Formats: sequence, C-alpha cells, structure tokens
Amino acid sequence: MTGFVLDNSVSMRWLLASEKISDQNYSESVLQSMKYFDAFVPTLWHLEAVSVLIGAEKRSEVSIGEIEAFISQLENLPIHVDTLTAHQAFNRTMTLSKAYNISSYDASYLELSIRKGYPLASLDKKLLKATKQANVEIYKPDLCNSATVIRT
Repeated sequence: MTGFVLDNSVSMRWLLASEKISDQNYSESVLQSMKYFDAFVPTLWHLEAVSVLIGAEKRSEVSIGEIEAFISQLENLPIHVDTLTAHQAFNRTMTLSKAYNISSYDASYLELSIRKGYPLASLDKKLLKATKQANVEIYKPDLCNSATVIRT
C-alpha cells in the first residue's frame, strides 16, 4: 500500500480556510491526491481534529452542522489510524521530540513517517523543520493527480 502521513494541520484546512493561499492550495492538493494514495495518522489525530473543530465553533468560524458534515466526509476518506502510536510514545516519540524540539504530538507524526517510510504532509513550520532535519521526505502532490515526494 502506498501512502503518506497526514498531519492535522493539512486536514483541518479542508474545512477551515487559511489566509495563506499556498497553504490552502497545498492542503487541497493533498486531498485530491487521496484518490490515489492512502493517508496514515497517529492515534491522536482524531482528538486533535476535535480540539481544532471545537475551537473554531467557539470562535463562530463554523457551525455544529458544518462540523458534523465535515466529520462525515473525513470518515469516508482513506485515512488509516496507526495502532502502534502509543507503543512508541515513551521511547522513539519522546526521543524525536527532544532531539528536534517539537511537541510530543508533532513527534508522533514524524515517528510514524520514519517507521512507515512514508513522506509527511504538514503545514506546521516546526514539524516541517524537524522533518527536514531528520532527512524525512515531505509529501508533495503534483498537479497531475499523482504524487511525488521532495527530498530536502
């Protein structure tokens, strides 16, 4: 199975638009590439999504109805939850968090990407910097409905 690791910073842009056009274009390209590639996420991905969505609803950026429709759409995408995330937390994830000065949440995405050998799709600047430092590929969908990776 070919795929990539999907950071929540990308998936939330499918509902909550970014003021930065390049971020919005990237997230939409990632979504389109999911016609051909599967996404993998750590077990905390759903909790992160709920946190972001509740915050957006509190700020009146989206309605509960929009959130429910969005969640329904997410559930129909080829997003696979990694069941080993928790098993990595006290060793590999913690080591990556300390080594690259990123949160344990961000480190869980990096750890999954390293372990699976999949590129990482993210808009998070600190996570992208750590990804580059760890010599992990960044997921880069192209405009021809296929995807490539860029080595940084």
